[in-house]
Amino acid sequence: MTIFGQVVIGPPGSGKSTYCKAMKELLTALGRNVAVVNLDPGNDVLPYDSDVNVSDLITLVDVMENLKLGPNGGLVYCMEYLEANYDWLIEKLQHFKDCYILFDCPGQVELYTHHMSVRNIVHKLQEKDFRLAAVHLVDSHYCSDPSKFISVLLTSLSTMVLIELPHVNILSKVDLIEQFGKLNFALDYYTEVLDLKFILDELQDDPVMRKFKKLNMALISVIEDYSLVSFSPLNVQDKETMLSIIKKVDGANGYVFGGKHEEGSLSKMLSYAAGADFEYFKFASMQEKYVDVSKTEA
Repeated sequence: MTIFGQVVIGPPGSGKSTYCKAMKELLTALGRNVAVVNLDPGNDVLPYDSDVNVSDLITLVDVMENLKLGPNGGLVYCMEYLEANYDWLIEKLQHFKDCYILFDCPGQVELYTHHMSVRNIVHKLQEKDFRLAAVHLVDSHYCSDPSKFISVLLTSLSTMVLIELPHVNILSKVDLIEQFGKLNFALDYYTEVLDLKFILDELQDDPVMRKFKKLNMALISVIEDYSLVSFSPLNVQDKETMLSIIKKVDGANGYVFGGKHEEGSLSKMLSYAAGADFEYFKFASMQEKYVDVSKTEA
């Protein structure tokens, strides 16, 4: 039996657990049976009731105390332990065969850029006929700093290449996008990752970053050569953006083609959101709602 779901990943503080809570509530309202799996052994304060919790198998606190490891090394050990005890996870998931699964993953970036445990666990789930899409959240306020935005692009690209799943990149907390500074460009410049030479021009205004012009050019060249990274803006309190994410993920993991379409009366709302894309007007609306357009350059 095919089981559909999302592997929710991203740096600490990007809003993964909040996203899982909001996504479960909306999908439940649309008529889907949803289960949330907490795969973060260091997260002991969850905003949702987890149906499967890796802390029942291993916790970061115990690992750090017993093996004298720091938080990063301890988290790597926990994920390697979960990989070694993969049968425990499968046994727990057997009780949710008729559910749409949300996997809430740890926030350590290294787990998705060059460590193999999460990738191996995901691939084993795929062998059990799980149809999964990676939902990668990054904090949208990084858009206000050109150098940080390039770092976000590189992290997203590295994650896409390593995890090897259908991928949906998300700029989370778009309602706070200018919390730490004004944007240099319009919102769609960051979501569509348009011509990055303009970002390079912004970096030249920084006397420190100007010294690394050739390095920045090389990094931008790598991102543009792959041409894989784009973002969807998200505010979990905005139903329209949440429905837009559902549409993208359903297309990525194949739910739109092979899932149970029993969303009830609210399915009309989802169908409307999944209909013809008037992206220009959507971005114009979000730009007006969340960005001070008088201070952007494009």
